[in-house]
Parts: sequence; C-alpha cells; structure tokens
Amino acid sequence: MTRTVTQLFDLHGKTALVTGGSRGLGLQLAHALGEAGARLMLTSRKQADLDEAVAELKAAGLNATALAADCAKEDDIHRLGAEALKQMGHVDILVNNAGASWGAPAEDHPLEAWDKVMNLNVRGYFLLSQYIGKHDMIGRRQGSIINIASIAGLGGNPKGMNMIAYNTSKGAVINFTRALAAEWGAHNIRVNAICPGFFPSKLTAATLAKMGDSLAAHAPLNRLGDDEDLKGLCVLLASDAGKHITGQWMAVDGGVSIITGG
Repeated sequence: MTRTVTQLFDLHGKTALVTGGSRGLGLQLAHALGEAGARLMLTSRKQADLDEAVAELKAAGLNATALAADCAKEDDIHRLGAEALKQMGHVDILVNNAGASWGAPAEDHPLEAWDKVMNLNVRGYFLLSQYIGKHDMIGRRQGSIINIASIAGLGGNPKGMNMIAYNTSKGAVINFTRALAAEWGAHNIRVNAICPGFFPSKLTAATLAKMGDSLAAHAPLNRLGDDEDLKGLCVLLASDAGKHITGQWMAVDGGVSIITGG
C-alpha cells in the first residue's frame, strides 16, 4: 500500500547521531530529526554545551541524550560510535556536522591550522561513517548518512574571505559523499550532503559582523539562513521520503550559488 507523505517523512522508531550538535546548524538539524520522531544522540567537545542543548531539546518534548567527544581524534570517534550503538541499539541516521574553519591568506596559512581543519572536516567524517557503517549499517542493510558541506566547497569565497583550508575541506566532503554513496548503495545505505550558505552561528560570527549585510544583499532572496531553513531538507534526506536519493548535494543558500556558478 502506498504511504502518505506524512508517513514517508515520519521518523518515529528511528535513531540519529548528530555531531557538532550542541549549537548552531547541528542543533537545528537535531531539532528537525527529533520533531519528526527520531531518538537523538548529540556530540561535541564540551559537555556543558551538550547539557544545555539536551535541556533545550527535552523542553521541546524530544528524546535526546549526549556524549562529549572530539571528532578530530580517532579514539574519541570509536568511543563515540561504540557508545551510540550501545545506548541506542543502532544508528539509522548519521549527521556529520562537526567542523572547524580558519581564515588566512593561502601564502601564510599555517600548516597546523590546515591539518586541524582537514582532520575534523574530512578525516572525522570518514572515520565516524566508517565505524557506524562497519559496525551497524552494513549489517542491517539500511541507513542514511547526511554530511554537512558548504557552498564554500563549490568554489572560492567572496573577496575579503581567505579560507582555503575550509573551502578545500568542504569540496572534499562533497566528493566523499558521492564516492561513499556509490560504494555503499549496494548495502542500501544512502549518503547525501547539504551545502548551507551563510547562517548565523559561532563559526560565522566574525564574518557576518563584518560582511553580513552585503552577503545578504548578494543573495537572490536577500537574506541569510535562519533557524528553520535546513530542517525540511534534513528530514527529507533522513526519511523514506528520500529513499531514492543518494550521492547528491543541495545548496541551501538563498540562491547565492546560482549566481556564483556553484
């Protein structure tokens, strides 16, 4: 029997692990998945931030727990994966969102900073996907992995923003998404990417303080992203409403990428 749209988007009975989930875009994504019915586990480096986020989610009537971990460290990633599977039984939805950025001209960009960005934004996504895939999703022949990339991964930044490591890492995330989707489609695991434009967050605070008005004016929709704009796409990609979508990326940027050639 063909399901209704409401049934296709329903995530009751599903579990979701969200990295970088204590604030900003990660917390928005956690709200979306929880509001659709999923049980949540959040992770970030700071327990105090996680406690605040879990309290917010529980106040909204959502089922959420948290575990502090550094997704740039292999041991922490493996500990996180094992604990998530222990506590939730399985992981149906993995949202790789934890990320770092660094601003510096390419000719002066510190190698240590380059490595920091790459370790978290690319290596961390790979290691956690590998762990959850190997220990859970492949055996159960189901799962959805959602990688948070960026429109920065589609090309360069506006003048005045020198973020070569971040741009490179997000371009890598987009092709990591395609490559993993092609390989794990045989296991009925879907892998997709969301490419946000400019959203207010701790990561973008300094940039938006300087350039927020001009960045908003540059977008065809004449605004930045808000606390709702990623929710619908996240639930689509996580749920059976998107069960025939894999290896894809979509920009959520107010139209910026259509005029910059992304």
